[in-house]
Amino acid sequence: MTQSSFENGPQVLENNVRQRVIDQFLRDTAWADWTRHPLAGDASARRYQRLGTRDQSVILMDDPVNMGGATERFAKVAWMLTSQGLCAPEILAHAPQDGLMIIGDLGSTDFAEWLRHHPQDQSTLYHAATDALIQLHHGTCDLKLAHLTPAVGGEMIGVLDPYYTQTPLADLTEQLILALEEYAPTAKTVALRDFHAENLIWRPNEVGNQRVGLLDFQDALYAPAGYDLASLLRDARRDISNDLAEELISYFIANLGLGQDFRAQLAVLGVQRNLRILGIFTRLAKRDGKPRYLGLLPRVWSHIQEDLKHPALRTLQECVNDTLQPPTKPVSA
Repeated sequence: MTQSSFENGPQVLENNVRQRVIDQFLRDTAWADWTRHPLAGDASARRYQRLGTRDQSVILMDDPVNMGGATERFAKVAWMLTSQGLCAPEILAHAPQDGLMIIGDLGSTDFAEWLRHHPQDQSTLYHAATDALIQLHHGTCDLKLAHLTPAVGGEMIGVLDPYYTQTPLADLTEQLILALEEYAPTAKTVALRDFHAENLIWRPNEVGNQRVGLLDFQDALYAPAGYDLASLLRDARRDISNDLAEELISYFIANLGLGQDFRAQLAVLGVQRNLRILGIFTRLAKRDGKPRYLGLLPRVWSHIQEDLKHPALRTLQECVNDTLQPPTKPVSA
């Protein structure tokens, strides 16, 4: 046995044990003999497989950690979204004790993939996504979810230290909380939290809100109204034009009857979200051995700088730039 084999032994054993759990889960279902195809995962420990025959398919969600009952939350939020006329996967089978779930297959083409081949459709897709958010805001939800209060928003950027920086964050955290208290004090709207192009499935043969398939919403929470719009427009993985972003912001404001001070809220939420992402992506590289996320940091930093241009955030802008360096050599894996 090689040294590498010896070192990988525990991981192989863990994978084999997990595979037996999955096999047991599927054994008495209609999908036991369906062909399995691994799918690209996200930044979490969750794994996905597409189970299929020639003309049918479902998705196996495998969350071996299942922190805080993620699959249970996914199921509850999926039901809520569906009840509001939005497009979420149907829950077909669920073993919460094992962190396993079979869900409906909404399709294989996310927004990012579609737009790589059909860039002329960008406005159509992003307006459809914004329509889905507007529908979500008009709906009601009685789920017990976490709340993104200003204090929680400040705590969430703590991941910057020690992964992105070792500079003390107390002043930055204080200024961020003050800005959130001023412009984003209430957390009453359901936010799916990771509402971006790689978590949205484009379904061009459907109509209305059924064109936008929603995924990765197990961490949904109550947040200020602009949180998911900030996630969509300040995407770490792709850019949209300033003209389109402005068009979507104006459309969102008009359809929800928001005041012009919403723009300050959107800006501070974009800063909060992307400061956290700087820390998360650097942690993925340094701790979890996923260096590909480092390549996204310049865009994340650019989004932060763009939002900090809002006149209401001048003090926060100074604090961010005094505390953090741009993502170059200091954040190498």
